[in-house]
Amino acid sequence: MKVLILRFSSIGDIVLTTPVVRCLKQQTGAEVHFLSKQAFESILVSNPYIDRVFSFQKKISEVLPVLQAEKYDLVIDLHRNLRSLWVRKRLGCPSYTFDKLNFEKWLLVNTGINRLPDVHIVQRYMEAVSTLGVEYDGKGLDFFIPEGSDWQNSSQADKIPAKPFIAFVLGATHATKRLPEEKIIDICSKLQQGVVLLGGTTESETGQRVALAAGAHVVNLCGQLSLHASASVVRDAAMVLTHDTGLMHIAAAFHKNIVSIWGNTIPGFGMYPLYPTSMQRNTSLEVTGLKCRPCSKIGYDRCPKGHFNCMQMIRTEQVIEQLSPQKP
Repeated sequence: MKVLILRFSSIGDIVLTTPVVRCLKQQTGAEVHFLSKQAFESILVSNPYIDRVFSFQKKISEVLPVLQAEKYDLVIDLHRNLRSLWVRKRLGCPSYTFDKLNFEKWLLVNTGINRLPDVHIVQRYMEAVSTLGVEYDGKGLDFFIPEGSDWQNSSQADKIPAKPFIAFVLGATHATKRLPEEKIIDICSKLQQGVVLLGGTTESETGQRVALAAGAHVVNLCGQLSLHASASVVRDAAMVLTHDTGLMHIAAAFHKNIVSIWGNTIPGFGMYPLYPTSMQRNTSLEVTGLKCRPCSKIGYDRCPKGHFNCMQMIRTEQVIEQLSPQKP
């Protein structure tokens, strides 16, 4: 059986598909192919449960003839939008997808009525392969770092502080999923261990200001490491402090102790850090009871209400306490 899995973006969402890939491969022996955007291809090519990766830069039509030539037996759609539907129609083979719970999310965001099931998105992804008799194996997420791609082989290796250090993931696509800069500085300045700031090029200037203001124990590597090198910093950290973003899920794949910060989004959407069954190493810090939260299932460039209480009301002391070296 030859199967094509669809998930076009982004880092965290693709990492969250890895249990489906692993269970499908191990339990059926299928030849597993994956289609994603070119920017995320590197996440997939080192996965031993994927036989072939296809990617596109702007339009799926770039790669459609090659996909059609593969003559798939089945398509597993873990993106479920108009573009993935278009691919399924063009390939013309049986396909399965999952429930995105868009109505339930809309209801919660717009009316405050919560009808979301207490189900992680990985469990909903697994529904797409349940007809094949594939079941979740309880082993959590996967992330594979190619040999030679970790931080020790980067030009920034000499900047990583001695262990134990804390990895602080600044990045998140939307501003309402990130702590205000002054609060980040306050947290970093009060931590006793070395701190490595991680993020993309968009966080470079923020990271630079934070490191300058917080002290010499804080190192800014935002925009200076590849994704795999950043993932290896997370892997080697004593603890990971992170916003709701891709490296949070990579940290969970490495079974790290995580302190996750939640602003306008909520863990109840079903995308909190997932560990193997019976393991729980995440502490979610969020301001509960705000009538305006969640204000979006994704995020905004600024707080729609202007006060940003979902982040402003998270106390520095709360964060420091959870990151304490004495915490079990």
